[in-house]
Order: sequence, then C-alpha cells, then structure tokens
Amino acid sequence: MDKFNLTKDRLIRYAKINTRSDESSDTIPSTEIQFDLLNLLVEELIEIGMTEVELSKENAFVTATLPSNTDEELPSIGFIAHVDTADFNSVNVQPKVVENYQGQTLVLNETEKIEMTPEEFPNLMNYIGQTLVTTDGTTLLGADDKAGIAEIMTAMEYLIAHPEIKHGKVRIAFGPDEEIGRGADHFDAEGFAVDFAYTMDGGPVGELEFESFNAAGVKLSVTGKNIHPGTAKGKMINSIMVLQEFMNELPADKVPEKTEGREGFYHIDEVRGTVEEASLSMIIRDHDRQIFEAMKEHVVESINKINQGYAYPVIEFEMNDQYYNMAEVIEKDMRSVDLAEKAMRTVGIEPDIKAIRGGTDGSIISFMGIPTPNIFAGGENMHGRYEFVAVESMVKATDVIIKIVELNA
Repeated sequence: MDKFNLTKDRLIRYAKINTRSDESSDTIPSTEIQFDLLNLLVEELIEIGMTEVELSKENAFVTATLPSNTDEELPSIGFIAHVDTADFNSVNVQPKVVENYQGQTLVLNETEKIEMTPEEFPNLMNYIGQTLVTTDGTTLLGADDKAGIAEIMTAMEYLIAHPEIKHGKVRIAFGPDEEIGRGADHFDAEGFAVDFAYTMDGGPVGELEFESFNAAGVKLSVTGKNIHPGTAKGKMINSIMVLQEFMNELPADKVPEKTEGREGFYHIDEVRGTVEEASLSMIIRDHDRQIFEAMKEHVVESINKINQGYAYPVIEFEMNDQYYNMAEVIEKDMRSVDLAEKAMRTVGIEPDIKAIRGGTDGSIISFMGIPTPNIFAGGENMHGRYEFVAVESMVKATDVIIKIVELNA
C-alpha cells in the first residue's frame, strides 16, 4: 500500500474543503460547511471497510470502529482529529506540492509576491530532500488538523488491508470546532467506549504531549458616558480609556509574545469601542492550576478596582473556563503515553515529550474519563498563509498509529 501518496492525496482533497469554524455562532457545529467534510469522511470510512460508521446530529462527530481481530482481551484505543480550521482565510484553498525541497525560497504566490524564505522560517531546513505541501499564499492550508485526519484514515485502511497485524478494537472520531475550544464539549465519551485515546493534532515529528494549558476566556463590556468634548470635564466616561485602565492592570511581560515553555499568559485578542460603549475579549492560560486560578482572580480584582473609581459599575464581564491541564488525568494512567513512546522508538522516532502551549480536544476528553494525549501530525507554521507539512512527516505519523495498535496486542 502506498502510504505516501494516500496521505498526500487525502490531505489535498480535505484541505480544499472550507471548514472554518466560527466563535460567534452558537450552533453545533458552529458552521454548516463543516458537514461537507464530515459527510465525505462517512463515505470514505464505509468505502475502506470500517464498521459502525455514524455521523451524530447531536454533536457533529463522525465515529467508526475497526473491530478486534483477536480473541485476546486487549485495551481498546481511540484516535481523534478535528475537521475545522482556524480563524484565517480558508476560501478556495489551493495546496501546492514541492518535491525534493532543497532549501530554496518558496514562491507561494507570484502574483501577490508572497514568499516563504528559510531566513524567516528556518524550520524549512529540517525538510531538505522531502516533499512539502504548502499554501498558495492567500489562505491557510488546514494541515491542522486535516493532516491528522489523513493519517488516521490511511492507518485504518492499512490495518484493514493487513489482517495479519493482530489488534484489539480501535475507534476513530472526527469532530468539529476544536479551533474555537468547544468541539469536544458534547463528545460522547461513554459511547466512544475506549480505554484511552490519542488526538493526532500536534506539530513536527516526535511531539508527544500529555500536558496542556488550563484555559479560560473573558469578555468585558464597558458602558461609558459621551459628552461633548468641549464641556466634558468631570462628566465624560470614555469607554475606550476604561479598557486602557484595565489593560494597564495586566502584567506587561505575561503575554504570548514574551513567554515560552511553561510560562502562562494573558492574551487580549480583540478590542472594539466608541466613547459610549467598548468591549474586549481575552484568554488566560497557564499549566499550573493554582497560578491559573490566581490569574483569573487578578482579572476580577482589577475590574472591581476600576469599577470602584466610578459612580456606577462601568465594566461588566463574563469569565468561563474552557479546558484544564489533561496531565491531571493522564498522570494517573500513563499506559497511553508509554505505548506511544514505545511505538515512536520502534519506528525510529525519538519522542519529544513536552507541555503543549495550547490545548486539544484531548484536554476536554481526558476529563470525561478517557486519557487522551496528543501525537504529532507534522504541520508547521499553523493557522496562516505560511503553513506547510512534509508528506514524509505524515507517513511517520501514520506509521506511529499502526505501531501503537500493533504493540497494544
């Protein structure tokens, strides 16, 4: 079986389907267009011979089963990926294939003069001699997480074609809205019925992650008072300046652009406003639960402090926890991590075990009772026009899936 071309062709086919999610929507999935890929995956799963193929109307997850082919009692395993793409242009994605990359500048779009240079993106030099799939410079690629989907699909097709590889029950799930942090909120963990699972949603080869951020989202709304600026003294309350007061309360060095590793951050991702009304949205992230809770409390204390300086509460806010550090669950049952680490080494990959500076569906699913670490899918420069993935990386991820299933038996 030609895993190289199967994974490449699947990625390109999936990438061309617009599946961008929408944080402002309250439907499941957040965008109807995600069904375009979900329905296609149902057809392909049936075609390759998976059983119990189902698309749930309640949570928009496609699930399927590879039945056990042995009489042994073995742990059941799941593999999970998401269909939606991030908040960047995803209309008319036209993937480009670069064979035998030799370290040159890649002209993504000649008309728009959009290039990807090794000077700006030194990670390109890790892929000399390999086949890259890139964007055309005007959209994202969507390898996050359509590379993961392609890898899972190819691995299942391979296992079906090679019944001599003994294995227990394998379940797969493809779901919506991971990029907006709520795709797994309605995941049917009980119905999925596995002992542990993996999200195929990481970056470069070797990544194995079982620790994620704790995460919260905050939305502020400010009600000001607009007075003619010529007579505003002592009367005007400028909503924009109130937001500035709030931002000044946050630590200047605890932001994404100044943190790395296990350092958490406050990230203001949108500000809108006039004198009369203004709004701000932000996220809070940290790996340590106590620090995370203290950061949330700092936001609340800052808002209360500002409100006390006015005749009425000028700031109203909503704060919601989004997910927690999955290490709290996985460290109690490390079978999934140990098995993945062994599988990687068996196929010649050195595991790169580290904390995710983000989250995956596994961050939520782990707290539903299924330990779910994250494995590399191969993508680089995700969520933008410079996204790319090496086909060789996808093949290695496919090999890891197959080896996990094999070693489990």
